[in-house]
Parts: sequence; C-alpha cells; structure tokens
Amino acid sequence: MNNKEVSKQIITKYKQYLRLEKSLSENTVMAYMSDLEKLTIYLAEERIDITDVTLDDLENFAAGLRDIGIHPRSQARILSGIRSFFQFLLLDGYIEQDPSELLESPQIGKHLPDILNVEEIDSLIGAIDRSTREGQRNCAILETLYSCGLRVSELCNLKISDLYLDEGFIKVEGKGSKQRLVPISPKAIKEIRNYFPFRNEGLIKPDFEDYLFISRFGKNISRIMVFHVIKELADKIGLRKTISPHTFRHSFATHLLEGGANLRAIQSMLGHESIGTTEIYTHIDRRKLRDEIINHHPRNNKKSL
Repeated sequence: MNNKEVSKQIITKYKQYLRLEKSLSENTVMAYMSDLEKLTIYLAEERIDITDVTLDDLENFAAGLRDIGIHPRSQARILSGIRSFFQFLLLDGYIEQDPSELLESPQIGKHLPDILNVEEIDSLIGAIDRSTREGQRNCAILETLYSCGLRVSELCNLKISDLYLDEGFIKVEGKGSKQRLVPISPKAIKEIRNYFPFRNEGLIKPDFEDYLFISRFGKNISRIMVFHVIKELADKIGLRKTISPHTFRHSFATHLLEGGANLRAIQSMLGHESIGTTEIYTHIDRRKLRDEIINHHPRNNKKSL
C-alpha cells in the first residue's frame, strides 16, 4: 500500500471516529473534514506524508491561511480541527508525538498575548542553577531570546559561525532562508561566553559541532525543549501567566517600543516580511540600528551587567 492509499485510509478512519466515537452531527463532521482537506492539499503540494508532519509544517500551513486573507476566527477554527485530527493520530498509534501540541492560534480581536515585565524576566533567569552545564546553557538561551527577539526556530538553529560577539551582532536565518544581522546585548554576550566552557565539555555529535546550544544528547536544542525549560521555570517561581518562547519575542518588541525605540528598527530586528527584507538595510544604517536597540533595551542598563 503506497503513502497516498495509507493517507486515504487514515482519513476514512478519522471520519468514522468523529461520527461514532465523538458522536458529532453530520454538519460538524463535514466541517472538520473540510478543514482537514485544506491541510491535505497543502501537504500534497509540499510532498509531506500525514504521519511525518512537524510543527514547522503546521506553522507554515497556518501562515498560508493568514497570507490569503482568511479571518482570524476562521483560522482558529481550522487549526482547532487540525489539532483534533492529530490527537486522533496519536490515540490510534499512527504517530508518537502530536506536532500540533504547541501550534498557536491567531489572536482574535484586540486581545494581546501575555508579556513579561523586566522583573519577571529577571525572576525566571534568577531561578536557574548556573553551576551546571544545562543551567548555564538555559541562562544563555533566555538572555539571547530576550536580547534579540528571536523566533524559537531561529534560536535552535543558531550556530557559532553566526556569532560576531566582538562586533555585537549575530547572523540569523529567518523564514524563507532570509538572513539578517541582529544586535545582541552585552548581557547576552556575557552569558554565551560563560556557557562556552560548559558546552565544550559535553557530548557533541558529528555534524552538530557548529550549533551554539547543544542538548544533553549532543544535538542542537529543539523548540519543544525550550518550551519546557520556560514552563518549568515559570512553575518554579509561581508565574501564572501563559508563556512560551514567543512571549520573550513579544516582550522584547513591547519593551523597546515602550522605551522609545524606532518602530521601523524593531520590525527590522524581528525580521517581519513586510519590512524585514534586504531593502530595509538601505534605509536604516546598521550601526544606527544597533545603537537604537542597545540604547533602549532594558538588558543594556549597566547595572544589569
């Protein structure tokens, strides 16, 4: 049986699951199947098997919904149906891990995601035991997330050859393999340098020597690992906000904006497609951009070093 036939069989079983086990109405079942069809069309175009789907694939699918102008409420409904499907795959043993578990729904209305204030970020990082290899690594991870406003995927794929610490920059590869230079704060630089001795003493598997942040298994860290590190620290300090790696990115942008930083510089730093292209660097001098970020970021207060 080829992959196409297997996928068709899985979808048929899912439809029966919705009808018989979930006892959903026929209209609701058809709505779920319609949402799933959107995903299967996308996966077919990308030549991805249903059982091989990753969180990155789902995030790219969700971005496509947004790009073609589907209303946020409809996006949220579609993604809810997609989560239901992957929960079924997990329950029936087709997959070992649910890739939709960390898939974020679009923000609806004027509600903004939680952000962390500087004191909360200090508390999270302060709860880390820096005497261990993983502790110092996690400290450097959070400082880099907050200092640079990175997407978690960008953080996980950051390489030593991407670091220009003496110049105060890191090179980041964002969506669509677009590269950008991002200023990094002295505080984050300090923690990365403190991490190097721990990093180099641990296991590093072949082909992973250039990755900056290494897991205990000798490979580059995963986005799920970063999510769990943040969740455990939040639980440790009793933080009741719903936070994720993206919270640090949102907090980064909000704190800079509140501090008076230039909005165009912030958007450029974040690598947003609308302005985060090579063309933007013809309008914003890179040295001025670095000064704009460094002067307004809370982490660059000399007292914090």
